[in-house]
This record gives sequence, structure tokens and C-alpha cells, in this order.
Amino acid sequence: MSRDERPRVGLVLGAGGVLGGAWLTGALHAIASETGWDPGRADHIVGTSAGSMIGALVACGVPPWFMVAHSAGEELDGLSDARGGAASEADRSAGATFRLDRSGFALGPGSWRLAAASLARPYRYSPAAVISGWLPRGLVSTEPLKDIVRGACAEHWAPHPNYWAMAVDYTTGRRVALGRAGSPPAQLPDAVAASCAIPGFYRAVEIEGRPYVDGGVYSTSNLDVLRDEPADLVLALNPMSSLHAGSPRTAGQRLAFRMRQAAGRRLGSEAKRLRAAGIEVVLIQPTVQDLDVMGGNLMSSRRRHEVIETAVRTVTEHLRGSATGARLAELPAGDPRLVRRPAGPPSTWPDFQAAARDRWADLQAA
Repeated sequence: MSRDERPRVGLVLGAGGVLGGAWLTGALHAIASETGWDPGRADHIVGTSAGSMIGALVACGVPPWFMVAHSAGEELDGLSDARGGAASEADRSAGATFRLDRSGFALGPGSWRLAAASLARPYRYSPAAVISGWLPRGLVSTEPLKDIVRGACAEHWAPHPNYWAMAVDYTTGRRVALGRAGSPPAQLPDAVAASCAIPGFYRAVEIEGRPYVDGGVYSTSNLDVLRDEPADLVLALNPMSSLHAGSPRTAGQRLAFRMRQAAGRRLGSEAKRLRAAGIEVVLIQPTVQDLDVMGGNLMSSRRRHEVIETAVRTVTEHLRGSATGARLAELPAGDPRLVRRPAGPPSTWPDFQAAARDRWADLQAA
């Protein structure tokens, strides 16, 4: 298939904390294994919060099957990370390593400017943005998040030509697609950390002299950021919404249920905008089995690999015999080194980074 005939595909990975990132990992692995399509071959990769982390790894050439093996605690002898260290020694917590930021405690709202502006004109801001401005300054450092990205990519930005990390300017509440032309220049670790910086929990990340926080403050999906881009199909995976949520019983479950409802309504609205622009949209969301394993604390790493395994199973079941699976199977097959785990021990695995470089060269040429 020539470059002109190849469909232009966007991949959108939503927010969801540590366990949302785990669900994304399992879902991407299931998609690649079942359909043969390489997620890293998407013409655009857009990530919000946890989705920005998983998207950055994919955009840096890390296949989903490798993420699953690493999460399972496998000894990856003979493989090194982007810094030359042993892959087996890389952090397996997927960001669930929390330590206090060295700049210390500060009184008052996390963003005085956003808090004051939302007080004067609350109708201009989403409820999440209003709350975020008034939350106290986060105390948790984003350095562990940056370290994960540094281990995956030695360059200042992902080699993928169109990787965007969605963040929010903490002074204005405006959405910013870091990595897109015209956005503030940023190093990849800073951009991902900014996209993950939950207000009131993580310390905001400064880029070009301005503070940035979690892109989920604007939208957990940010699907509509691709509305004006040349795309034929956009695949959106959104851990924060679900079509299969069970009946909530406790106060915590009711809160989570309402949050998922709001995220689902926003996702549906954004999908309508893309479809109105003539773009095909495919949505994949957690099932009730996924939600049962994820539980209420999305920042916990205790059930992380169980969430991955469940997502592999539920997404595989969804793809088999469905219109979604048939549609994704129509996409050009990816390099076998990137879509499926090779046989044998890690020391015999082929160079999937070389396959990723070939893929990036092809995307750049297109």
C-alpha cells in the first residue's frame, strides 16, 4: 500500500492515573496482538495524563508487549534503556513512586491567577478548572515521572513526528498540546510530567517560565484536538469512561460513577465533533470487569499488573467478531517486531528499536 493510499490514523490515549495507564497498556497490547496494527504507526499520538506517559513510551519505540513483560517483573537480560542502564532495573511502578517536592510547602491556592479569574468570571471556566485553581499547591514531585521518560527516550523529544502531550496552563486554564507546532517548546520529560501533574497532588511543572498541570483538568480525553488535523480514522482509548459501569453503592463509588459519566459525556461530545468533520471515530472503554479490578484508587500500583491482564482479556474479547476488530484489522499490518512478542529469551529478541526507527522514517516521509 502506497503512502497516499494508507489511511491517516490518530491515536488518542486518555487520563486515568496509574491504573488507567495500566489499562491502556493492556488495551494497546491486545489491539496490536489481535489485529496486527502497530499503535506507534499512528500519524498522530495524543496523550492526556496517564495517556501522555503511555503515548510517550509508544512514540519512543517501546512496544506494548514489552511494557507488559516489564510490568510482569520479567528479567530482561541483555536489554538496556535509553541511558544505557539495564532494562530490568527500570522502575516497574509506572509512576506510583511518590516523594515530596524539594521546593517545600506553600500556603494559598495552587494558582492565584486562575483562582482570582475564575472567581470574577466562573462561567468562562470548566468546574474542574475552577476547583484546580483553588486547590493547594501540590506537594508531590514529578521527578519519578520524568525518570521513566528519560529511560525510554534519549532525545529531547519523541522521535515520532506528531506526538502531543496535553496539559493545562495553570495561570489561564487553557489547554495546550505540548509538541504541536506553535506550542511552548518543551523537553519530553517535562511535557509528560506536566500532563500528569494532578493539581493539589503533584507540583506544577514549569515550562518556558509558566506553570502547567494535568491535561485532564480540561478534558480526560481531549479527542477533539485532532478535529482540524488530516485524519481518516481516530482510535480513542479512554480509561475514565465506561459503557458498562455497575450500580454504585458506597459514597466513593457514587463519586467515581459520576466522574465516569461526565468523562463519557465529554468523550461523546468530542467524538461528534470529529464525525461532523468527516473523521471516523472508534472508541474503546473499560468494561465492568476492568472497573472491578481497577477499584476506586486509580493511583495505587498494588493491582497494576492485574489491571493490565484484565484489559488484555476484555479488549481481545471485544475485538474478536466485532465491527471494531474488523475495522482495525483493515489497517496496514505493522512490523512483527513491534506488534507481537518474539519467541525465546530477551537476549535473543530482535532489535525493535531498529524497527521503530524504520517506522518513524516512513512517517516523516509521509
